[in-house]
Amino acid sequence: MAFAKISQVAHYVPEQVIVNDDLARVMDTSDEWISSRTGIKQRHISKTESTSDLSAEVARRLLNQAGLLAEQLDFIIVATVTPDSMVPSTAALVQAKIGATQAFAFDLTAACSGFIFALSTGEKLISSGRYQKGIVIGAETLSKSVDWSDRSTAVLFGDGAGGVLLESAKINHFLAESLHSDGARGECLTYGETPLTSPFSVQKEASAFLKMDGRAVFDFAIRDVSKSIKETIELSPVSTDELDYLLLHQANDRILDKMARKIGVNRDKLPANMTKYGNTSAASIPILLSECVEEGLILLDGSQTILMAGFGGGLTWGTLIVTL
Repeated sequence: MAFAKISQVAHYVPEQVIVNDDLARVMDTSDEWISSRTGIKQRHISKTESTSDLSAEVARRLLNQAGLLAEQLDFIIVATVTPDSMVPSTAALVQAKIGATQAFAFDLTAACSGFIFALSTGEKLISSGRYQKGIVIGAETLSKSVDWSDRSTAVLFGDGAGGVLLESAKINHFLAESLHSDGARGECLTYGETPLTSPFSVQKEASAFLKMDGRAVFDFAIRDVSKSIKETIELSPVSTDELDYLLLHQANDRILDKMARKIGVNRDKLPANMTKYGNTSAASIPILLSECVEEGLILLDGSQTILMAGFGGGLTWGTLIVTL
């Protein structure tokens, strides 16, 4: 029987940093207002790099760390809501940029849960026995999706990319998963709506910017996502106490505080980096994972049990428990 494992992790963010005081110069906000409500102090914003540029750099770093050639990859999956274009996909552009001539490539759209959904998909591809190596990336250039005069959204988001190399393994490293969607509540967070143009339908104005009902999303995360995480742990072969770390989507530091209490874990087990990056949607979990490896919290030697959970637009939410 075939299994999959995460063998390498990497991340990349644009060089330009925008701090809260920079935003206070162009909108009615302040560093105190932003940081006290979200925990965010700064974010990285792309000047000229696209989502595929960020993703390709992550892919190169993964290959370099593993000592692999791009031609050895079987697939590339990019989770994003800010693709360079709908066609070709961002993943296809990454395939071309790194020269992965033998890999098939596609994008996956599940907002802030995107990396979890994509990682689950990649694991199934490896576990089929048909594929041996693949890259899964979460990447966003959210700076092009927000209205920079709207402090309710503009202060929250940043650009970046993170990803993992998946390889075949002899033992099971993916211990449990739970994936969910609720389109009935999709209006809580929207972006990129297409206008109705048929002469036989009522016209609907397209939304050029990301719009969010912050309170509804906050409540959804605390209530639904915390409950789902607890249920996933209960169905897994490990207990809550056996989890070394819980890597949750980096949306808001106050959300993490409340979720830790709901789940019943020490807050120290929930690393956070939104202070430096803001909410990077599908990129937030892989960026956090990569930083945890850099800092020595996660060893990638198979000795630790890690829970990863994403939640956001769709509405979508998903949890994976893996050994790393």
